[in-house]
Amino acid sequence: MPARSRSNPLALAVLVCLAERPMHPYEAATTLRQRQKHESVRLNYGSLYAVVASLEKRKFIVPQETERKGRLPERTVYRLTDAGRIELHDWLTELLSTPVRDYTSFEAALSFLPTLPPEDVASLLRERAEHLEREIVQAHASRELAEKQHVPRLAWVEEEYRTILREAELGYVRALASQIADGTLGGDDWWKAIHGPEGDGPEGDGPEDDGPEGDGPGTT
Repeated sequence: MPARSRSNPLALAVLVCLAERPMHPYEAATTLRQRQKHESVRLNYGSLYAVVASLEKRKFIVPQETERKGRLPERTVYRLTDAGRIELHDWLTELLSTPVRDYTSFEAALSFLPTLPPEDVASLLRERAEHLEREIVQAHASRELAEKQHVPRLAWVEEEYRTILREAELGYVRALASQIADGTLGGDDWWKAIHGPEGDGPEGDGPEDDGPEGDGPGTT
């Protein structure tokens, strides 16, 4: 599979499930949910069957048998091919070893920060910090429960990673909100001016015109 086709983690998740044993798509989805993998991989049943069809087309999986239980519709059980096992190894190796540029929604919002008035942004960031705080508290509670139940760390390492990212984001968001509120971000005069009564802003095209301290967010 070309690298450009390795963009859907759900396909990777299906390959991982079939590496354990043959399954039909619904069973693979159920397995992923039972193991809380839907917290790390977006699990959509409509997308799941499209992913399965794509993997079959690329010869990474093949139908093994068709089964029917009771009045349920027939379900096709798939197995992993040798090519699929190689693809799984290569894909996971690439993801673990090579950083990938992720375009997050929050990063996009930050890039357009000056579109809103600074006082509104500071308030919204404080609101975001409150949401992050609640998520982090919940994550720590889940971790404590897992430890009490002697669940090995290997089983929740992705949750640990997610929490560390949230904690780092919380620190950044708090600092950014504070700097915007007290006017020490850089580019503040330009930002305030474009949202002033006239709305025309100062001369120049962006916060870089504020001088040495004008290194705040631009209007990219």
